Amino acid sequence: MSCAACANRIEKRLSKLNGVDSVHVHLGMEEAHIVYDPKQVRLPEMEKIIQDLGYRVPKEEVDMEITGMTCAACASRIEKVLNRIPEVANASVNLATESARVAYYPGTLAVSDVVQRVERLGFGAKPKSAESGKRKEEEWKKKRVRFYAALAFSIPLLWTMAAHFSFFHWIPVPSVLMNPWVQWILATPVQFVIGAPFYRGAWKALRNRSANMDVLVALGTSAAYFYSLYVMLTQPASRIHEQGLYFETSAVLITLILLGKLLESRAKGKASDAISKLMRLKAKKALVLKDGKEVAVPVEEVKPGDLILVKPGEQIPVDGEVVKGRSSVDESMLTGESIPVEKQAGDPVIGATINRQGRLLFKATKVGEETALAQIIRVVQEAQGSKAPIQRIADRISGIFVPVVLGISVLTFLLWFFGLEPGQFQGALEKAMAVLVIACPCALGLATPVSIMAGSGRAAEWGILFKGGEHLEKAQQITMVLFDKTGTITHGKPELTDIIIFHPEERENVLRRAGSAEKHSEHPLAQAIVNGIVKEGVTLQDPDSFEAIPGHGVKAVLDGREVLLGTRRLMAQNGIETDLIEEELVRLEKQGKTAVIIAIDQKCAGILAVADTVKETSRAAIEKLKQMGLKVRMITGDNERTARAIAKQVGIEDVSAEVLPEGKAEVVYQWQRQGEKVAMVGDGINDAPALAAADLGIAMGTGTDVAMETADVTLMRGNLEQVADALWMSRKTMANIKQNLFWALAYNSLGIPVAAAGFLAPWLAGAAMAFSSVSVVLNALRLQRVKALS
Repeated sequence: MSCAACANRIEKRLSKLNGVDSVHVHLGMEEAHIVYDPKQVRLPEMEKIIQDLGYRVPKEEVDMEITGMTCAACASRIEKVLNRIPEVANASVNLATESARVAYYPGTLAVSDVVQRVERLGFGAKPKSAESGKRKEEEWKKKRVRFYAALAFSIPLLWTMAAHFSFFHWIPVPSVLMNPWVQWILATPVQFVIGAPFYRGAWKALRNRSANMDVLVALGTSAAYFYSLYVMLTQPASRIHEQGLYFETSAVLITLILLGKLLESRAKGKASDAISKLMRLKAKKALVLKDGKEVAVPVEEVKPGDLILVKPGEQIPVDGEVVKGRSSVDESMLTGESIPVEKQAGDPVIGATINRQGRLLFKATKVGEETALAQIIRVVQEAQGSKAPIQRIADRISGIFVPVVLGISVLTFLLWFFGLEPGQFQGALEKAMAVLVIACPCALGLATPVSIMAGSGRAAEWGILFKGGEHLEKAQQITMVLFDKTGTITHGKPELTDIIIFHPEERENVLRRAGSAEKHSEHPLAQAIVNGIVKEGVTLQDPDSFEAIPGHGVKAVLDGREVLLGTRRLMAQNGIETDLIEEELVRLEKQGKTAVIIAIDQKCAGILAVADTVKETSRAAIEKLKQMGLKVRMITGDNERTARAIAKQVGIEDVSAEVLPEGKAEVVYQWQRQGEKVAMVGDGINDAPALAAADLGIAMGTGTDVAMETADVTLMRGNLEQVADALWMSRKTMANIKQNLFWALAYNSLGIPVAAAGFLAPWLAGAAMAFSSVSVVLNALRLQRVKALS
């Protein structure tokens, strides 16, 4: 909000909502106080109205570690409950990462409230911390112990199972193992001690009026166990084996399911390897200068402003600026460039990079969560924990999956017992059990998030950071790529190539005024002009006043004289004629140079020409995009001739030139209105509006923080070929997700009818269920072997 009119607009619009009693918007505090009936209107509805008016409601986010989830139904249940909390703007639960991200309105909700809601459902919840990884490793070890314990009890029972098959008649079975009481003794600890988590999970789900995989497993195995116990206690010893016992079935089922969960857990860990690799890059210690002494301290204790000494071969612990020394630094972990970068006083250094030779003394500027590496880790974690829109399919199915399976199981029993094999309780029970245990909501729940984890993690290894699963999905829909010119297609480090002064005797004065006027501009062209003029031996001064005119140039006052530097349009706006110098301007622009006109006191005093070289990878990158069937355009604030000269060098035919920053966003909208899905690639502050407007904003990591914050994808290495790599990885990931969803749906669609028809023994159905989710995870892991196009 910028004025009272803004506050009034919001008040009036919110007051019209049903259920809102009063609204007071405080401009100074930037707050809205609303009295409303939550039964008639919710906070997210109010937020949408505020957004539609062009304002933003800030939100706080908390990442939670969720324990106790066993399938997609669990994740779906937690997500629904959290999204019903009035103060929650959005909650997303990820089964693969066993986490939840909750966005809520500041000051309206305590994290403890979220934890309590989750715990009431029977699950564990706590804010994520550095210990989360250790806890997962400990949980995996516990799962392994449970599996081996179950295996030890189940192997003798599996031996007796073999006796039921004619093709295993040659295997001798000790008579003691055929004793019903021995089988009961072996099966009971598997069922009620090792299998206790299934019962706890089932009870919690049913208590909350929902159903999950635990319900299916508990019902299926309990039916087998208690039926066997009933036969053993009520039938004479001679008839027990005629009736049939299923102790081995219940025990083997639980063991196979535990094996599947163990393999699935390990495979999910591999899917998040990218995070582990990034974590391992962090430095552990820093050598800080305190009172002239070198003191080794944990990197967590480093504070901004501390002076840190880095010796040859050591890792730079945090981000900073070199104060003293000269060296070459290996930044390949961040940029992918194998050639070390020379560093001296005034140059920035990045944490986790390696100092190759000389000693460096630098001042810490960013520590902890503010370092470049920490931000990269955070972006990758957020991407891996986010949901892609395609996951809505699985979420809808998982919400009704278990109740439907329970219904099919009951129907199967009734059909066989009363219709197909009247009175055959044993056969009907066996087929109903097979239906219960073959159904697998896990595969559906894992189909999308594990692929997102693997795909975004692999992209991060290439230096491509997707901010979320939705952006990974959007990327494969792109039909057109718009490129900014300066700093994107070109290096963005132009040099002053031509100095033309109309009155040579005034050369030094004109250059002094021109350089001084550009001194405070952050534009790459301005920096090139300043550096070039300084090299001429001209001393600059601070202007009396300075104004940057985006897309046009600069305006300054020095010693009472007005100085303008910029385009023809800037001169025309100030009533300055440029017809006499047009021929010279055209000549320079045909050479691919940017011509900057100097005007002093309303008269043209000279021309400065600046040239920016094209990146070595630009032409190859654009060729790859064309081969992928994408349309490629260039959009720039530079003049038409210069823009077309650069575009011709890289193979771009269509150019939008002399476009102001706000105009770039309008160009994006124009293409969108024509049905194109547009990706915008840029690196500067002036690209931010277009990056935000595009269907997919791609920022060069070598650019400004504003551009990277606005964009959906960041290319850390500044290599234009990574644009094609990002879109390629998106296509591969979405294809992988569709494969997973297809096979998960096909598996259940085919497996349940086959089990109901009596073609699968319960233990075989259990094995199929256990390995279905493992197969989905293993398919997703194939993404970790995808090779980049560049």
